[in-house]
Amino acid sequence: MTAPTAAGCAAPDQAAPLPASLDLEKETVITGQVLAESGEAVPGAYVRLLDSTGEFTAEVVTSPAGQFRFFAAPGSWTLRALSRHGNGDTAVTAARGINEVTVTVKV
Repeated sequence: MTAPTAAGCAAPDQAAPLPASLDLEKETVITGQVLAESGEAVPGAYVRLLDSTGEFTAEVVTSPAGQFRFFAAPGSWTLRALSRHGNGDTAVTAARGINEVTVTVKV
């Protein structure tokens, strides 16, 4: 069975539930939502995962509710959101399990 994908994109659907087989004691998930300064969800934003040196690692497009998800290694990461509403960065120190993050974009 393949994961559902976002329309026109090879990335998995960012709003899909986590796979039942996911072992959160071994896996690191960085998940969250991109919001405008007004607090509204930002659909269609590009969220980039940058490593501790600022190097690009991965990119996904947010769901209609502004959701995103990355499977990563534990450690220090930066999330960079780029959208028509503006851009924003958020630093996260991810541990094994689910790491919830909000990225706010500013004009």
